[in-house]
Amino acid sequence: MTATMMLYLLLAFFVKHFAVDFLMQGPYQYKNKGTYGHPGGILHAWLHCIGTLVCLLFFTPYAILYAVADMILHYHIDWAKMNINAKMGWGPTTHEQFWWLLGADQFLHALTYIGMLMVLV
Repeated sequence: MTATMMLYLLLAFFVKHFAVDFLMQGPYQYKNKGTYGHPGGILHAWLHCIGTLVCLLFFTPYAILYAVADMILHYHIDWAKMNINAKMGWGPTTHEQFWWLLGADQFLHALTYIGMLMVLV
């Protein structure tokens, strides 16, 4: 895989991430991601799985494995973020730590995509 292909794939991951995490995520998903096993959180992770599968379909015969790994990691990163915020009582209008944790959440998702690319090459 060339460096240019890797950059395009990374861009595809970030476009997918923005679409699924922000444009497609409704209240049913974001209100329930903190309850382990809730269908809302599973749906959110499943949408990431499908998006990652689409991104990788023409790059590797193991696209489904990467997609499932992304789903599992995404689910647990989001679940942990929601539970830390709840336990600490952090809210978007009351605590700057809420935003720090959101940044850490997004950073971990980005590292997931970079890690997948590193394994691919």
